[in-house]
Amino acid sequence: MDLASILGIVVGFALVILGIASGDQGVAALGNFIDPMSIVITFGGTFTALLTMSESIPDFLQSLMSIKLIMKTPAIDTPETIKEIIGLANTARKEGLLALEEASGSLEDPFLKKGLLLIVDGTDPELVRNILETELSCIEARHKKKIAFWDNFAAMGPAWGMIGTLIGLVNMLKKLDDPNAIGPAMATALITTFYGSLMANWIATPVATKLKVNSELEIMLKEVMVEGLLSIQAGENPRVIEEKLKSFLIPSQRDLLTTEDGE
Repeated sequence: MDLASILGIVVGFALVILGIASGDQGVAALGNFIDPMSIVITFGGTFTALLTMSESIPDFLQSLMSIKLIMKTPAIDTPETIKEIIGLANTARKEGLLALEEASGSLEDPFLKKGLLLIVDGTDPELVRNILETELSCIEARHKKKIAFWDNFAAMGPAWGMIGTLIGLVNMLKKLDDPNAIGPAMATALITTFYGSLMANWIATPVATKLKVNSELEIMLKEVMVEGLLSIQAGENPRVIEEKLKSFLIPSQRDLLTTEDGE
């Protein structure tokens, strides 16, 4: 569970509620920010626009449910993966590439396991790279699709909020002969902009950004695997492979990275 994402969403909403309730009206002020028709225009308009952009209803629902991904801590440990690759390199150096078939049984990552079995089968190195990079491109494309959904969400929310505001302003201008109606009508018109901005900045933009961060980490991990596997196939020294893969890490992670061969 990703505590940072959950805290960010919960505390962010709590701060908005606190800001609303901190005035003279107290908690009763929350009622000023609830308008059914504004909710229909802003939320309804946003979701229908996103539905139109989606390939299908299942695709829309799947993209919407991708918010659950930010609630989970991604199982990405690049230093540990590098250690695992160095272990495989040592096995290949001592016992040959065919010995890696048995070692592949203990691998949990399907991508790493697939690449290792391609090497054991004697696949041409260039073909191994093409296969793995094609799969990597497909993974990245799937990630970008989900990220694009939330980026569109962040754009549609304020846009439909503004549409709701314009509708409210038109209705308000029709009542200029009644000064007592102008204030409430203006408040209602502005609430839609509030809803749209809240959706974009509280949910959509943070989710899109978090998905981008997680995607970059996963893609980098897969790139480490590709370089490591091809280095093993090329028969490079495990120490050389380790130094090559360390370049993917930040300095603090490089210092912590130790392998049985390098201790």
